[in-house]
Amino acid sequence: MLSKSQISFIKSLHQKKYRKENGMFIIEGIKSIVEFIDSPYQIHSIFYLPQYQSLLPTLAANIKLFEVNNADLDKISTLQSPQGILALVHIPENPVLDLKKLKGKFSLVLDGVQDPGNLGTIIRTADWFGFKQLICSQHTVEAYNPKTVQATMGSLSRVNVHYTDLEAFLPSAQLPVFGAVLNGKSLYETNWAEEGLVILGNEGQGISEELLKLITDPVTIPKVGGAESLNVAISAAILCADINRNLQK
Repeated sequence: MLSKSQISFIKSLHQKKYRKENGMFIIEGIKSIVEFIDSPYQIHSIFYLPQYQSLLPTLAANIKLFEVNNADLDKISTLQSPQGILALVHIPENPVLDLKKLKGKFSLVLDGVQDPGNLGTIIRTADWFGFKQLICSQHTVEAYNPKTVQATMGSLSRVNVHYTDLEAFLPSAQLPVFGAVLNGKSLYETNWAEEGLVILGNEGQGISEELLKLITDPVTIPKVGGAESLNVAISAAILCADINRNLQK
């Protein structure tokens, strides 16, 4: 049984303020936890129902283990239906983005994406297509938001998410800048070449005016039906798929 202070501390991590203050975030579900255990992330502690202990791999000695009951798990989980196991993970220090790691590859850039589920799906999509670096504006939703973490399905453990001033970053990268806009060149006629940055904008406003000026290659996913717009995560998947198709020619 967990103490009141333990429950209070874990519940505080549901909020961004306390995640930042304590340098920790929550992951839930055995699949995601195992993937984070096998990643560079550092696990602080794991809280589990008895039947989940045998599903865990060999753990480092410094990881704290707590067997809990359903009542405790209900109190600390961020989910309406807890998945039986929850872990606290240290937030890594935001590393300086090494521009050399962007050369010869494609990376996604997010300008003001606000929905945690969208960000999580984009991270999962980036992982599927082998995009290792995701560069976000400072006003993009936090990667360690519980809804974002849950939507990544463990992919956050393999995709590096950076937050930076995009207006300063884009020129410094010295790479082609592709932007998903409504009035660009058709996706099917775009020459992706071998490297570049691909910007996707805010769900309602699109890419900001400041960054539109920095786009070298505006790209449009051609519209055939009557929908007014595409979800930003769906757009990311379509763009990533076409880039990969081009690279495999």
